[in-house]
Amino acid sequence: MFALGKVGTRQLIKWKELRVYNRVMYNSGAGVFGHRPRVVNETDIPEDVLVRRYENCRAQQLVNAYRTHGHLKATIDNVDYKNNIKDIKELSISRYGLTASDPVDLALLYGHNGRQPLENLVEKLEKIYCGPISYEFSYLETDAEREWFMQRIESGSDAIDKDRRIEIAKEMLHSQTWDKFVSVKFPAVKRYCGEGAESLLTFFSTLFRLTTSEGVQQIILAMAHRGKLNALSGLLQCPPVKIFRKFNGQPEFPDDSRSVCDIATHLGVSSDIAVNGKTVRVSLINNPSHLECANPVSMGKTRSKQLQYRESDYSEDASSSMGDKFLNVQVHGDAAFSGQGVNQETLMLSRAPHFDVGGSLHIVVNNQLGFTQPAERGRSSRYVTDLAKSIAAPVIHVNADYPELVVKATNIAFEYQRRFRKDVFIDYNCFRRLGHNELDDPTFTNPLLYKLINSRKTIPDLYADNLVKEGVLNDADIKSITEEYTKYLQQHYEAVGSYKPEVTYYQDQWSQMTAAPFAVETWDTGVDEGLLKMVGQASVQTPADFNIHTHLARTHVKNRLAKISEGSQLDWATAEALAFGSLLMEGRHVRLSGEDVGRGTFSHRHVMLVDQVTESIYIPLNHIHEEQKGFLEVANSILSEEAVLGFEYGMAFDCPNNLIVWEAQFGDFYTGAQIIVDTYVASGEVKWVRSNGLVMLLPHGYDGAASEHSSCRIERFLQLTDSKETAPDSENVCLHVVNPTTPAQYFHLLRRQVVRNYRKPLVVASPKVLLRLADAVSPLSEFAPGTHFKPVIGDHLAEPIKVKRIIFVCGKHYYELHKERVKAKIDDVAIIRVEGLTPFPLQALQKELNKYPNARKFIWSQEEHRNMGAWSFVKARFENLLGRRLVYAGRAEAATPAVGTSSLHRPEVEHILREPLYNIK
Repeated sequence: MFALGKVGTRQLIKWKELRVYNRVMYNSGAGVFGHRPRVVNETDIPEDVLVRRYENCRAQQLVNAYRTHGHLKATIDNVDYKNNIKDIKELSISRYGLTASDPVDLALLYGHNGRQPLENLVEKLEKIYCGPISYEFSYLETDAEREWFMQRIESGSDAIDKDRRIEIAKEMLHSQTWDKFVSVKFPAVKRYCGEGAESLLTFFSTLFRLTTSEGVQQIILAMAHRGKLNALSGLLQCPPVKIFRKFNGQPEFPDDSRSVCDIATHLGVSSDIAVNGKTVRVSLINNPSHLECANPVSMGKTRSKQLQYRESDYSEDASSSMGDKFLNVQVHGDAAFSGQGVNQETLMLSRAPHFDVGGSLHIVVNNQLGFTQPAERGRSSRYVTDLAKSIAAPVIHVNADYPELVVKATNIAFEYQRRFRKDVFIDYNCFRRLGHNELDDPTFTNPLLYKLINSRKTIPDLYADNLVKEGVLNDADIKSITEEYTKYLQQHYEAVGSYKPEVTYYQDQWSQMTAAPFAVETWDTGVDEGLLKMVGQASVQTPADFNIHTHLARTHVKNRLAKISEGSQLDWATAEALAFGSLLMEGRHVRLSGEDVGRGTFSHRHVMLVDQVTESIYIPLNHIHEEQKGFLEVANSILSEEAVLGFEYGMAFDCPNNLIVWEAQFGDFYTGAQIIVDTYVASGEVKWVRSNGLVMLLPHGYDGAASEHSSCRIERFLQLTDSKETAPDSENVCLHVVNPTTPAQYFHLLRRQVVRNYRKPLVVASPKVLLRLADAVSPLSEFAPGTHFKPVIGDHLAEPIKVKRIIFVCGKHYYELHKERVKAKIDDVAIIRVEGLTPFPLQALQKELNKYPNARKFIWSQEEHRNMGAWSFVKARFENLLGRRLVYAGRAEAATPAVGTSSLHRPEVEHILREPLYNIK
């Protein structure tokens, strides 16, 4: 066995045998590590059922009409202030040539029998499909799903015993008491209360019961503001004192947490919920005010859990299914769900290979208003949940006034998700008693709606009154429930002054991690040459019967084997393969995600090979060694940025031990995910003390490709960092932003992400032309033990004593300047590459500057326009920290990153080369 030594600061763990995945079809929907083919659930409808339907064909048409259109007549709206008449022509018996007295077989409905007049069948259909709960499922993809839904709805029993009814009443009365208590104690605080949606807690408590009974170990939950604090303080075991402390303007973290915190409605929590002697862990992720962008993050975290525990797609056999132990739950806001494109993107991920989490359970809190906008102005569809139909997900509509029907809706949704491992939706129809928030007056724009809302009883009071009428509770019981909970809240309110926030970070799988130090560190990320050669050779090896593309065989494979053998001129793709492969051999998984990442946008990577005859795929890096422990997951994504980047952030958010890489097809495409970058990637740690090691690869470079394919807008990332202009940086800046120029540098950056004992998001302005530039290569010696990423690369050509001018440069522009300097035989200029921008490499730059005692002119040269690139960032730091006044050399200010024609591009290139080398003296 090949001997491995120390890598970085960690000893390699012992290899463990893992099943090598078979090659499978690429375009057929089957997959490799991280994706197993789904078995289509089909069913054969029994012959007697088919005969019955045929013999009663006109009545069967009526039954199908109710199953398909019954929801249009349902009483699911608990504030139907317009009171529209619901004359549904499809439900008219005369439409099918029938009369009320015609005898029909009631067995046309599941769970019913006997031959009775049609009016009896209609009565049952009305009760099942047109009441305060209704369904949309006729568009489901398989007979198995449709028949299951019919049978479950028509014959399923959802009886609730007395104790459970009392428990439901208590949950809702507690929620109502919470809102009243907080409104008195904190009248000026926006809390997005649960008034009008109290039975949402019934959904949660029912779900917890179901998951514990079915062996689900963890629920990963994304939730919008509405009623969130009610759930936190009530069922999710967040101490009310913690929330009250937030309302008082105090942080939820200890003083040494380095956090600037966030508002109370963005809180996250992880709690162990005990039900009937069993426990389910609920992890509510932090959310920003862009509410729906939390949904793909929660899916990514769910997928990461499934990877850690080897569910289905990651298992060694087919004994498990995705979602067996980890369930993704998303609680949406109505206007945001229908209005924000991230939801369409997220739904399109739901069954995509490498993004499937075994089906998410969704509930849309349907307030019937978006801020002040009524529903008909907030969307172009009938229902807020109509987006669910894009993935053929069933929808259960339920009236929030009926908490016992909320139980039924939750039961059916959960059972469907468990059986078919697909997404399912509950449209929870409620209202907002106080408008968008407690300081808002909704009557300005919705007077009639709020006249009705203000005149009606609350949902908890309606339910409690019903239980009193039935003798389940009495008035004294209700008073006691309210008074005891008020007393409990008062105790927490009085404890605010003495409450000491607990440590909730760097625990469990993060227990070996820490915050980044207030220091500058260098990490040895080199690897034994023998291991690298083994990885390099394996990275292009295929089975004897694999029909590799002839061009790849001649170029990609042959060239890499030659370079590995020679140990020189290793290119970018080879360096990446060596980084990935060495990490895999250390037992770490690597996930590479993005559009066409298997091949690479620029056809350079080819970590995923496709058989030219069978279209089976093969990932050589998953076959380096028979005992390798880590595997590469190649997640060729849908054409999405926001949802996919959020998903990958969630993957990295959950587990620090794997390398999670997202690559934009072109650097500027990340702008479609700007919300994820702003609210999670750049600020997640400082808001919530949640570290993240996500890598973003953003192809960048001015090559005449016009505005949309030139710049990754590196200036925006630099603006997002908390790097200081007047004091030295440390590793603790919120974003590490780099623009490396050599394959070895890239290799070390990737490995450093998981070798360090802390995590920071890494933004890489990655190359395009450098992928194949003959000068942009590295010898194997630069990957060896003792080597590391260099934030600054000095000039090894210039004689320090002769140098009068120093040009500082970032990225591929170096090669063009260097080529021109050599061509012109200029010997009084040194070119220094700034590879790492944040943390700003103050010490490394000072060390290089000290080499040139006669330098008097200091130039910053860039290919980006003056109002773009790194110029505005580096200028102040050179002057304030290094005491050097920089002169700018590059393109002038512009409104677009690049020109659109070669006739304009060529003169610009000549200008940015000549100015720093010839014109500035």
